Amino acid sequence: MDGYRRGIAPADRPLIRLRPYPEPVLAIMADASIDVVGVEELPLVVDLYNRIFRPTRALESFQRRFLGRNNALRLVARVDGQPVGFFLGFELKPDTFFAWFYGVLPECRRMSVGSLLMEAAQTWAAQQGYEAIRLECHNLHRPMMHLAIDLGYDVVGLRWDAARAANLVLFEKALVADGS
Repeated sequence: MDGYRRGIAPADRPLIRLRPYPEPVLAIMADASIDVVGVEELPLVVDLYNRIFRPTRALESFQRRFLGRNNALRLVARVDGQPVGFFLGFELKPDTFFAWFYGVLPECRRMSVGSLLMEAAQTWAAQQGYEAIRLECHNLHRPMMHLAIDLGYDVVGLRWDAARAANLVLFEKALVADGS
C-alpha cells in the first residue's frame, strides 16, 4: 500500500495517486439585513447589478421594465451596513409573482445572502396573496440553479433568450400548500 501513496504502482496495476481530502468548507452565514426599498433606491440596485453582471445596463432600462407592472418589489441585502445584493420582482399574472433579477456581489457569495433574499421575496409574495413565484436562470449560472432547487423550486420549462443566444431555465415554486 505504501507504494501507492508514493505514486509507485506494481507493473500489473495502474498508477493511483492518493491525495489528502481537502479541508471541509464550512458554510458562513452572513449577518445580513434585507430591506424593502423604494423606487428612489433603484440607482443603488442598478449599481449592484452592474458590479455583478455583464453587459451593464442603464437605469432607464430598469425604469422601462417596471412601467405598467403591478406590485414591484425591490429588496437590498446589506452586510455591516454595506449593500451586497439585490432582488427585483413584479407581478407576472394575478396569482404568480416573477423574480426578475437578483444577485450578490462575488465577494459575498456562499454566505447565504442569496438564500435570504429569495426567502424574503417568497415571504413577501405569499403575504401579498400570490400562489406561486417564478424565476428564469441562464443555464450557465449553475450556482443560481442549485439555489433554486435547494429552495424547493421546480423546473417548469425552457425559453430561448435571443438577446444572449442562450437557453433560460424556468423555475416555479408554489407559495401555498397543495389543497388549500
